[in-house]
Amino acid sequence: MIRKIKGTYDILPDEIGKWHELEAVIRNVSKLFNFQEIRTPMFEASELFHRSVGETTDIVKKETYDFEDRGKRMNTLRPEGTASVVRSVIENKLYADPNLPLKLYYYGPMFRYERPQKGRQRQFHQFGAEIIGSDSPLVDAEVINFAATFLEALKIKNINIRINTLGDAESKEEYQKALNEYLEKNIQHLCDDCNRRYQENPLRVLDCKVDKGSETLINAPKPINYLSDKAKIHFDQVTMALDSLGLDYQIDENLVRGLDYYTHTVFEIDSDLETLGAQSTLVGGGRYNNLYASLAGPDLPAMGFAFGVERLLLALEAINQEPVNDYIHCYFINLSDIFQTDALKIINDLRHGGLIVDYDFFNKNLKAQFKQADRLNPVYLLIYGDEEAKKQVVNVKRQDTKEQVEVDVNNLYQYLINGISNRNCGGGCDSCDGC
Repeated sequence: MIRKIKGTYDILPDEIGKWHELEAVIRNVSKLFNFQEIRTPMFEASELFHRSVGETTDIVKKETYDFEDRGKRMNTLRPEGTASVVRSVIENKLYADPNLPLKLYYYGPMFRYERPQKGRQRQFHQFGAEIIGSDSPLVDAEVINFAATFLEALKIKNINIRINTLGDAESKEEYQKALNEYLEKNIQHLCDDCNRRYQENPLRVLDCKVDKGSETLINAPKPINYLSDKAKIHFDQVTMALDSLGLDYQIDENLVRGLDYYTHTVFEIDSDLETLGAQSTLVGGGRYNNLYASLAGPDLPAMGFAFGVERLLLALEAINQEPVNDYIHCYFINLSDIFQTDALKIINDLRHGGLIVDYDFFNKNLKAQFKQADRLNPVYLLIYGDEEAKKQVVNVKRQDTKEQVEVDVNNLYQYLINGISNRNCGGGCDSCDGC
């Protein structure tokens, strides 16, 4: 038997409902913030990720899926979404839109070769958003607020928003000098990965998950203490905007992000939900003002975030243990030879009207058909045989009330639509009479 590749998984029919619900929230909240969806290829030229994410990052050095195609070109399955969005904006000249900034979101599979664990697979899904074309501190606040609002829409309440700033290019240069001097004296106290990172990109030492709580990293110089005047003003205005929005946040002076392209504001939102285990971060992001120019594009400031969808689903498990209540609108119970009546036409007409209808394909007896109907959880049973065909009616049984009536075939669709609308509404609105 051929099995799925390690680090991948099947989303089975009984699980897909929770994915659909999450995807609906993604679309709805993105619409509230006026973000438009963009979809990019699942693989790109390897150079794109090497230049944007960074040659020295663990993602590029250890985790990317690289392959040579038949044209001898090196390609990479995308490990994250931002670089592909940047490439698309540059290639398609979306920056020429007079209505800058661009507000884009993406959703789809990403790929990293890492050790599979709870909520982290080699093929995983990301939901991300980017605001492109403005260096206003309001953009930073908007992106953080978008992420927090999305979690609120999912009813994930016990969250912790942490923010920091890496400053502009001038700030980072001054800070890295101080950090290098400090690490040169203390690097021996850190893990092997930190020793390697120190040689390649010292800033990434602060992103170490192994030594995160060590005194060496806690006592390391902080980026916020090396800000230029301009960078300090920017960060002060970000916090003022967050205060105006009423967001509860804390400044985490040790927070950095693991990708090379970040500048100015960085942030993470985590939760203490027990289903997340030790890795409690739900979303991370930040500003990346120099990435477009580094990829031969225009000088476009930008800010974004990315959620790991699998981790979101783990978080939702902790607050809502109830399975998605899947149902269909109608199950057609056939009492006679389906080929000898107009049963198939009735079913097809209802489907064309937007109703979910299913029926028996195994020529089961009546009892077995009722059992199958129970498994599919229909709102209505439609019972139809030779007698009903002669009278041009359908016996309609509502499952929750057990009420059963004969309905003329010509009136069937409207009858079902009215009943289903009333069921969904529940009678709590002021604009309808009786539903």
